[in-house]
Amino acid sequence: MLNAMKPGSVVVDLAVETGGNVEGVAYDQVIDRNGVKIVGIANLPGRVPLHASQVYAANLEALVEEFWDKTNKTFVLKLDDEIIKGCLVTHGGKIVNEKLLGK
Repeated sequence: MLNAMKPGSVVVDLAVETGGNVEGVAYDQVIDRNGVKIVGIANLPGRVPLHASQVYAANLEALVEEFWDKTNKTFVLKLDDEIIKGCLVTHGGKIVNEKLLGK
């Protein structure tokens, strides 16, 4: 199966602690086999929440910085901005996100 995969493909073996499900997997390592990465990081599910929280926090910080008026120390809600249009769900008591409205 691995030999049929395109270079750049990634296989993550979540069972590496018990011997793994992927031939050639190595405990706590990432192996390259003909351009296919085999990830054998131990306890990967236990490591994900930390990184997910870090990424989420960084994204929120970047969003606030983008629309923060440093002079007046306020968040400026620019309703015509593409970023705001994509993440704003409601405004003024109405659903304003076009994806939620089926548009």
